[in-house]
Amino acid sequence: MTYGTTTFGHNWHKMTFKPETLNQLLNAFNEPAILMDREYVIVASNKAYRDRYIEAHKRKKVLRCYEASHHYKKPCDQEGESCPLKRCLVNKTVERDLHLHHTNQGEEHVDVELTPIFDDDGEVQYFLEKLHHIDNASTSPKADGLVGKSPSFQKLLHMIQRVAKSDASVLLLGESGTGKELVAKAVHDASARCNKPFVPVDCSGLTESLFESELFGYEKGAFTGAKNQTIGLVESARGGTLFLDETGDIPFPLQVKLLRLLETRVYRRVGGVELIKADFRLISATHKNIINMVDEKAFRQDLYYRINTFPIQLPSLKERVEDLPLLIESLFSRIDANEKITITDKALKCLQQYDYPGNIRELYNIIQRAALLSDDNVIDEQHLPEECSHRSTTAAQPFQHIVPLRLVEEDYLRWVQKHFKGDNRALAEKLGVSERTLYRKISSLPEDLSGPMG
Repeated sequence: MTYGTTTFGHNWHKMTFKPETLNQLLNAFNEPAILMDREYVIVASNKAYRDRYIEAHKRKKVLRCYEASHHYKKPCDQEGESCPLKRCLVNKTVERDLHLHHTNQGEEHVDVELTPIFDDDGEVQYFLEKLHHIDNASTSPKADGLVGKSPSFQKLLHMIQRVAKSDASVLLLGESGTGKELVAKAVHDASARCNKPFVPVDCSGLTESLFESELFGYEKGAFTGAKNQTIGLVESARGGTLFLDETGDIPFPLQVKLLRLLETRVYRRVGGVELIKADFRLISATHKNIINMVDEKAFRQDLYYRINTFPIQLPSLKERVEDLPLLIESLFSRIDANEKITITDKALKCLQQYDYPGNIRELYNIIQRAALLSDDNVIDEQHLPEECSHRSTTAAQPFQHIVPLRLVEEDYLRWVQKHFKGDNRALAEKLGVSERTLYRKISSLPEDLSGPMG
């Protein structure tokens, strides 16, 4: 590719550069980097960029960033994507976006950072674009780790990249089965602590009597059966990440002990007197509405503010239905890496219409069961559970006739009772009604439809 000579304003000391010189300057960056003008034209690029992006465009004399990265014929904002260049022009500040790029290695998640370059009048004339390719999430089927490319997944990935490099406490929120531990591990892997331990702790399994000894460890003779000094999970996570899963299940009396650890960053082993300095990055997770728990005095407000520096909302599976084919193919390799499992279009369509109250965990169970029922490793509609297939109840069928609203509500309540796994309060919150209203509606159902509420 050939370009004319480029002159920069005061930020570059009014120096005139030839393209070869600019390319050499950009080679100071290890990751792909380009210089482009206001018309999206790539003025210069480093070797890392050319190796990764423009192999297929070598014959083009003028190449625009969206052509190389997206294979678009017009700018990304005109294709429905967020464009950092547009924001750079308006805000005159560094801008970042997470995009899905076509590279010589295939489709990849890329963290795009644009820095504006000004002329003598303070107007943006050029942009330095640096591209960080994310390797802890895949756009191709993969047996483990994060997989996806839907808009909601991209948003999640963007939040992970934003917080990973800091030591800020992260709170993962979302329904059960959405993959909170995978997200926590992705934050850890993208952080400066990635070479140190990642220690997950299931808080729902920590009783009051075990809490301190599990977290802080204990000295020999601290209690009956303590025959040796034992380090706790906090000490195991030294230098790395401590992941507290189901933080909302920590009993109220124990929350003050966790708060003290987070505030002082020191602790003692059970039966010990020596203060030990804690060194870990905290990631917490819960499927509960923790704000409601604070209001109801079931969760300490001061602890909530300690763990909630950077909240991340995980999308439910029904919010990322575009990822289903990719997730299903990934699950095939997890179920049996030695056998080729496939799915028919009809079965896939059924799965795309299902709501997944159990999210990815439920999808895995459905796929595993279907694979076991198939004799030829081809999953078809008849191998799916009734609630996923077209054999399901009236409530799951498309509307074909106008019927009284009362009957639709009855069918929906019957479906909700069958599929919702939480308690009455959580169900009422999901439905947007009070618990009393929910009870009244279910109590008024015909006898053959009503039943226990949870």
